[in-house]
Amino acid sequence: MEVMKQLRQRAIRDLLEQRPIRTQQELAAALRERGFRTTQATVSRDVAELGLIKVSRDGVQAYALPPRLVEAETSGEDRLRKLLHDLPIELRESGLLLVIRTLPGSAHAIAAALDRARWPEVTGTIAGDDTAFVAFPDRGSLQRIRRRLLRFME
Repeated sequence: MEVMKQLRQRAIRDLLEQRPIRTQQELAAALRERGFRTTQATVSRDVAELGLIKVSRDGVQAYALPPRLVEAETSGEDRLRKLLHDLPIELRESGLLLVIRTLPGSAHAIAAALDRARWPEVTGTIAGDDTAFVAFPDRGSLQRIRRRLLRFME
C-alpha cells in the first residue's frame, strides 16, 4: 500500500475516533482539513477497503471501524516505528522542541502516533502539513526521545 494511502486511512481511523462522521462528503471535508487532497471516489474506496460500518453514535448514524480493525490496531509506538522507518525524516532541536520535518501530509500521522504512544517524556505535539513539533519539559527528555526516534528511523 502506498504511503499516502496509508496515511490517509490512518487519518480516517483517527477522525472516526474523535467525532461522528455521517457521510462520505463529511469524511472528505474532514480529510481536507487535515491536508489530504482527496475526491469522493477515493473516500468511497477507503470506506470499502477499511470495511467501515454505520453505528449509532451520539444519536446519529455514523461511520465506525469494524470490530476486527479495532482489535488489530497497533500501538502508537508500533505505528511511529513504521512511519519513521518508511518516511524520509529530518530531526532538529530548537530549545525544548524537537522539530520533525517529513513529506507533505505526513506530519499529523507522526504527531498522532507520538500522542498515542503516551511517552512520559513528551509534553505534547502539534503538527502542520510537513512539520511536527514535539515539546519536552527538559533537555534530558528531549535527548532520550531524539535517540529513540533515530533508532526507529534505522
